Amino acid sequence: MPNRAKDWFEQGVRDLQQAEDSRRAGRHEWACFAAQQAAEKAVKALHLSLGQEAHGHVIARLLRELPATVLVPDDLVEEGRVLDGFYIPSRYPNSHPEGAPFEHFGTLHSEEAIRYAREIIEFVGAQMAGRQSC
Repeated sequence: MPNRAKDWFEQGVRDLQQAEDSRRAGRHEWACFAAQQAAEKAVKALHLSLGQEAHGHVIARLLRELPATVLVPDDLVEEGRVLDGFYIPSRYPNSHPEGAPFEHFGTLHSEEAIRYAREIIEFVGAQMAGRQSC
């Protein structure tokens, strides 16, 4: 079976572009969700590039479960934790006491989500590129 790491990584990059488009359009809840998805797919790509499967949607856990040979900065795990907080509340009204998700997310949220997703994608990209040259 072929290794699909590149496909997962490229979709993560495209999801980040969607997050940026959503932010510019003022759809901050979707920007946050797309940023979470971008980072999740990128980290799963790194797992696949290392010959292992990764399951679930918790970015912080996915980062912590990388092999010890991948030195993941603590700050990156913390950024993953922030992104993890956008997985459900950015989409479901019943995850808030009242109001639709779009009423709970604004520019600060989407800017932070996109910045963190970009940092995770850059980390993953560097790790994958470094392993290809070995």
